[in-house]
Amino acid sequence: MTAAAMVAEFDDVAGWTADAVEQLGRRHAIPAACRGSASPAALAWLAEACELSPGMRLLDVGAGAGGPAAWAAERFGVRPILLEPMPAAGRAAARLFGLPVIAADGRRIPLRTGSADAAWCLGMLCTVRDKAAVLGEIRRVLAPGASLGLLVVLARGPQVLPVPDGNHFPTERDLVTLLAGAGFELLEQVDQPSQAPLSWSRRAEQVAAVVATRHQAHPAHALAAHQGERFTHLFASGQITVRLIHAVSRTSTRATYDAARGVQNADREAA
Repeated sequence: MTAAAMVAEFDDVAGWTADAVEQLGRRHAIPAACRGSASPAALAWLAEACELSPGMRLLDVGAGAGGPAAWAAERFGVRPILLEPMPAAGRAAARLFGLPVIAADGRRIPLRTGSADAAWCLGMLCTVRDKAAVLGEIRRVLAPGASLGLLVVLARGPQVLPVPDGNHFPTERDLVTLLAGAGFELLEQVDQPSQAPLSWSRRAEQVAAVVATRHQAHPAHALAAHQGERFTHLFASGQITVRLIHAVSRTSTRATYDAARGVQNADREAA
C-alpha cells in the first residue's frame, strides 16, 4: 500500500503544481516540475553522460510531473516516454508538456524488450522496496549497451532521525550490488552538482508559494511539507546524500563481483 505521505508528495502536489503553472506562465513549468528531483546542473551531467541526442527514445521511470523529461526534450531533442504510477502526476505531465505518459510503475514496464535508447530514474529508486525488480525491468527494456542515468538518495550509514514515509535509502555498496545484479555496468558517479541558478529557483519557489496559498489548509499539503522537513534534517545531519550515476546495460546479464566490490568505471574494471 502506498503511504499517504507519498501520495500527498508525489500526486496531490503534482496536480496543484500544474494548476499554479497555468496561472503563472509556461516559463515556470520545467523548474516547478523538477522541484525535488533535479537541478539544471544535475540534468546536464546526466544528459551528457548518457550522450542524449535528437530522436533518442528516453524512458523516464517515475517521471512525476515530467520536468526532467521535458528539459531533455527541449535541449537535446529526445523523444521521452514517461512511466508514472501516480495519476495526478501523470495528468500534470500531459497538461504541462504534452508528453506521452504510461500509467504504471517500474516493476512491470509495458514496453517491448530492447525498445528504449536510454533511461532515467531520478529520485524514485529510494521510494521502492524491490529495487532489484525495477532495475531488472529497466535493463530489459533498454537496448544492449544503452545508458541509464540515476539520481539516487543514498544512506551514508545507519539512520537515526526518522526516515520520510515510504523511503528506503540504499547505501553505496547496496546500489553497486543491485546494478551489477540487474545487468548494468557502473561507469561513473558524482555527488549532486551545485544548487540551481537563482532564476530557476525563483520560478520554482513562486509556484510553490501559489500552491501553499491555495492548499495550505489541506491535509495533503501538511503531509508533503512534513516529508520535506524530514529530508532537510537527514541532509543537514549528513545521514543521506544525493548521487548521480551513469551505468550501461551489459550485452550479457551476468553480474560481476568486481562491480559489487565497488568498481566505479570501465577503465578501472578493465585494469
